[in-house]
Amino acid sequence: MNLDDDILRWWRDAPTLQRVVGDLLAGELALMRPGAHYPAAPWPGTLDLRRDLGADSLDLMGLGSALEAVLHLQRVPETPLLARTGLQDWIDAARAGLEQDGGALTFRTSGSSGTPKPCTHRLALLWQETDELAELFAGRRRIVSLVPSHHIYGFLFTVLLPRRLGLRADEVLDLRGHAPGAMAGQLREGDLVVGFPDAWRAFPQRAGGLPPDVVGVTSTAPCPNEVAQGAVAAGLARLVQVYGSSETAGVGWRDLSQNDYTLFHYWSQGAMPDRLERSLPDGTRQDYPLQDRLAWSSPDRFRPGGRIDLAVQVGGVNVFPAYVADVLKLHPGVQDASVRLMRPDEGQRLKAFVVLREAAEVDAGVLQAWLAQRLSAPECPAAYTVGASLPRQASGKLADWIIDA
Repeated sequence: MNLDDDILRWWRDAPTLQRVVGDLLAGELALMRPGAHYPAAPWPGTLDLRRDLGADSLDLMGLGSALEAVLHLQRVPETPLLARTGLQDWIDAARAGLEQDGGALTFRTSGSSGTPKPCTHRLALLWQETDELAELFAGRRRIVSLVPSHHIYGFLFTVLLPRRLGLRADEVLDLRGHAPGAMAGQLREGDLVVGFPDAWRAFPQRAGGLPPDVVGVTSTAPCPNEVAQGAVAAGLARLVQVYGSSETAGVGWRDLSQNDYTLFHYWSQGAMPDRLERSLPDGTRQDYPLQDRLAWSSPDRFRPGGRIDLAVQVGGVNVFPAYVADVLKLHPGVQDASVRLMRPDEGQRLKAFVVLREAAEVDAGVLQAWLAQRLSAPECPAAYTVGASLPRQASGKLADWIIDA
């Protein structure tokens, strides 16, 4: 990689920094106040956190802490963040802090325990991956984003990659608020569409004819074969699947569902089966723990074999069904609960089986509203079944159940 200093300092591009800061604050507010509704992203610089979003002093303290933690703004004075509530004020404070020390970022997992795990990455290592992505997506003329920019996947593909490819800020389109058909209607030859499995699932139904040489990329969750094939059948030149995590960033890629993933060149198998080894830009090597079991077909080819931590993916977000069940059992009318990912023929959300306490007058609507105040949308089950006891196998282990009609 041979880039000048101005390109490496991604925050000097005003629209890009505004998008990252806005996405970060929007994500934090969604965690603080599940179920609340806020303006769609991207947010304009004229937005005021207190006036337009109703953020109070505690909200502002939490938002300020999150901004400083993610962007490593240790030297930013507190006054601009807490006393001035305009989004542009916060963007200016972020820029000033990044100019002093923009060498690392801390992303957080999209897990569901209420305390997402922080994952710190040196900017030099993110650029190492970006260099690999630039070869994989050489010749792209625009980036079309369907993902937030403050998560590691969105940051790599919609912040760093455009700069590495020499694209201007106006050649990065944020179309998250568009329906699939409307989004597809704005595509041009040479576009790279940055999406996730659920977005690609909806895409073929509405896409219609596409311009030639439109490439898609998907990550954040496994992309089912039928989804990938449907997106290509709808007109994509190819759909590249990137495997990785918040802890490791990108690990490998493939563009055919029947193929194994190919490791990025700086990764290799670790000495232990649950680890990978990375060759760093300075020539040293470092071990990284894996989130999935990997089945290797060759030293640089693999397939994921399931989560080690038993998380599942809903809408591109890691959720833990056991945790959701624990929260459900906190409801005064619930005696016991089991939560699972729906079967493919049922949908792509969580489902819950609930045993109510005697004489409890609770229905699915009550439980759904109660959980919406405590959990994020991907964590909230979309279907509830009530019974006298949890379904179990003959062995006593919890069993699956059929969703009530």
